[in-house]
Parts: sequence; structure tokens; C-alpha cells
Amino acid sequence: MAASVYTTIPISSSEMISRSFHNLSVFLSVRRRPWSEFIATDVFDKPESFDTVLVRIKKNSEYFRLNYGLLVLACALASLITTPVSLVLVAGIIGLWLLLYVFREDPVFMFGDQPINDRLVLMGLVIISLLTIVFTGVFQTLMFGLGIGIIISAIHGAFRNPDGLFLNEDEAASTGFIGRGGPKYPSPSS
Repeated sequence: MAASVYTTIPISSSEMISRSFHNLSVFLSVRRRPWSEFIATDVFDKPESFDTVLVRIKKNSEYFRLNYGLLVLACALASLITTPVSLVLVAGIIGLWLLLYVFREDPVFMFGDQPINDRLVLMGLVIISLLTIVFTGVFQTLMFGLGIGIIISAIHGAFRNPDGLFLNEDEAASTGFIGRGGPKYPSPSS
């Protein structure tokens, strides 16, 4: 993803939200693996050992990182189905995080022309998130949903055979599968 470039003039809130939504959709379209590949039934088999399970979970989690994140998020939000007000509030908080912190390109302005420091935006989002979770009383329910999502992801990662998964060169370098700059071969004179 390209480095953030801030504009020099204040932009409207609607323009900032529009850009954030655009960045989110680009990120999801580039990083998310096809769900058909994620749930393909012909690639599941029983792992041979516990070491194989660990290797599979590591490889699958690196390849399907965003899919697992979406799965865990869906389970957490599904756990809040019994409390619709909490579900809407938590979904709203997630939306605020995505719009105001994760996928934002431009600074946030208060009162039209006063830029707000990124640290203040982060602190505000943390405080709003904690207050929402505490006052709605959904902490245990949310943790239960997150736990279920993590367990499902771990089971998928353990039983999905990662043979045949291919990262592109940049992804392989960023996850540590290969070093930057290509392979190192011994010189012929050695």
C-alpha cells in the first residue's frame, strides 16, 4: 500500500470519508484471497504430526491473513446478535476505526481548519471503544465471539493443506519466506 500523502488544505468530512471508503475497498480487493480458494474442500486432510499442524497454521495464516481477520470479526459481531443495540454500537466503533485511523489519508480537522494530531485521534478512538464496551456490558460476549473465530481459524489452518498456495514476491519477502534482494549463491572462486 502506498505511503500516506497529506493534502495541504482542509478537505470536507464527506471527502475524507469517501477517500477512506475507497482505500478500504482497494485494500480488501488486493489483500483478501478468494473465498472459493479459502473453503475449497479438496485441499483438507489430516495433518501427520503436531509440528505439521504448526507449520500449516503459520503458512495458512500468512496467506489467508485478511480472510481469517474477517472471519474472526464476523464471529465477534455474530456473538452480539442477541443485543442489537450493542451490535450497532460495536459495528459503528469498528467503522470509526477504519475511517478515522486505519484507511485515512488526510488529517482530521476540527472546526473547519484546525488539524487534529494523529495521537489525539488514536486516544479518542481508544476511549470511545472502551467506554462503548464497558457501558454496553458486552465484554464477555465479545470475547466469546472472538475466541470462537480464532478457534475456527486455527482448525481451518491446521486441516487445510497449504501445498499449492503461492505468495507473490513482495508478500513472500514481507512475511519472511524469502529475503529481500534474491537468493545468495556462493561465488565461483570459493
